[in-house]
Amino acid sequence: MDLLDTKVLIIAEAGVNHNGRLDLALKLCDEAKQAGADVVKFQTWKTELLITKNVEQAEYQKDNTGVEESQFDMLKKLELSYDDFRKIKKHCDDIGIIFASTADEFESLDFLVDLGIPFIKIGSGEVGNIPYLRYIGKKKKPVILSTGMSTMDEVELSYNTLLEAGASKVILLHCTTNYPCALDNVNLKAMISLKEKFGCEVGYSDHTEGTIVAISAVALGAKVIEKHFTLDKDMEGPDHKASLTPLELKEFVEAIRNTEKIMGNGDKIPTKEEKEILSVVKKRIVASQKIKKGELITENMISVKRNDKGAYAKYWNSIVGSVAEKDYDIDEGIEKNNKIDL
Repeated sequence: MDLLDTKVLIIAEAGVNHNGRLDLALKLCDEAKQAGADVVKFQTWKTELLITKNVEQAEYQKDNTGVEESQFDMLKKLELSYDDFRKIKKHCDDIGIIFASTADEFESLDFLVDLGIPFIKIGSGEVGNIPYLRYIGKKKKPVILSTGMSTMDEVELSYNTLLEAGASKVILLHCTTNYPCALDNVNLKAMISLKEKFGCEVGYSDHTEGTIVAISAVALGAKVIEKHFTLDKDMEGPDHKASLTPLELKEFVEAIRNTEKIMGNGDKIPTKEEKEILSVVKKRIVASQKIKKGELITENMISVKRNDKGAYAKYWNSIVGSVAEKDYDIDEGIEKNNKIDL
């Protein structure tokens, strides 16, 4: 699978917004497909392998859930089984959307690779996790690495570790790990810095509200965009409030696709429509007095005007000093090389 093909890869991040329910997870897949996303992505873990029992929630988790409990207890309620993920993967195959999931520990990584994920997505929390990154690299698959909460040196260590261990490709996503992320904390130029530093494809994992930052990222060269979405922002759970609704996700995807159209291919050439217009808008060289065949054409004998025939004004230097190849009346277009320049 070519991850990037010719368009921006849009990852609809379902994350844990299924609230630990398979039926909601399947519904999220349906909504991501309907919105036009390329990928629907979840998170896969076994809580006992991921976290010790007394770690506190992050502040945004407390704020968004309104419940104070340990991360262990929160995550245990959100955990889906491996059998659930087999059903989700099959459902994605059936409806025609790419299934992906972030593995948060070794065992779940092995499971997902065996399940057939096309790439390995690594969350920001694993930047600098040398043994895990080496293990991922040995899978020899493409890797997408989020880089929130990280310095450039930490990203470099992680990037090199993955490639040295055998990762076939590493794409770096700039992000700011906060839910939601304030606009003055986005620092989108850091995405450009990553591209310049490592010479790899880059993207943006978007935790801001709205679409403006993702659109800006695409305009600046992002090849991957990741965005959280939910079925209902008022549902219980840590990420719903900072996620898009299904309708917002559809508008988000459309905005990115329109941005791609706007950006074009970078070649500075007239469009088909412009070519039709320029023939009557761009000025041409015309005779400003009668000119006889065989006369040497000088600057005071010609001028530039809108006209439907004659050489365009860009050929001025070629016409001046040439010999008239026919008689010309006033305002008649001057031919170039015995042909009318079109």
